Amino acid sequence: MIKMIHSFDNIDGRKLMALYRESNEENIAVFYPQMQDKREALAKVERDYLNYIKNDFFSSEGNAYVIYESDDIWLSALRLYRLQDGFYYIEALETHPQYRRKGYGVCLLAGLIDMLKEQGSFKICDCVGKKNLASLSVHKRCGFEITDEVGHDYLQNETDDRCYSLEYIYQRS
Repeated sequence: MIKMIHSFDNIDGRKLMALYRESNEENIAVFYPQMQDKREALAKVERDYLNYIKNDFFSSEGNAYVIYESDDIWLSALRLYRLQDGFYYIEALETHPQYRRKGYGVCLLAGLIDMLKEQGSFKICDCVGKKNLASLSVHKRCGFEITDEVGHDYLQNETDDRCYSLEYIYQRS
C-alpha cells in the first residue's frame, strides 16, 4: 500500500530511520567525520534527518513523504517536493536493504505517478548518480527519461556532472 504523508505528525520516525539506516550510516562520514563513537554519530544523523523533515521539508505546502508499506514495514520511500503546480522534484528514493531487488521501488514510483495522474498534467524531475544503476533502472522502468548528462538539483539550484537529470512528463489529453 502506498501512503502519501503531508505532516510530520504522521511520520513514524522508527520505521523511517530503519528504512534509511544504510544512508544515514554513510552520512556520518559526510556530516560528523570527527565523531569517534559511531552509534552516537548515527543517532545525531538520525535526529538531524528527522528535524529536517519536521522543520524544513513539511514547511513547504504540497511536499509529501511517499511510502510503500506492507505488513506494517516501510519498504520503500521518497520525498516529493512540489516546486509549483504540476511540477515536482523527487529525492531520497530508497528501499530498505533487506527488501531490495523485489520491485518495491518500482511499485512506489509507479504508484506515485498513478496518484499524480488523477490530478492532471505534471512533470517530475530527479537527479540520479550515474553509478547508481539500481535507481536508474527503477526510474527507467517507470517511464523516466534521461534529459541531460549533467544532473540538475532543483532544491539547491546546482548541477553535478556525476549525475543524470531525469524527467517524467504526463500530459492529460
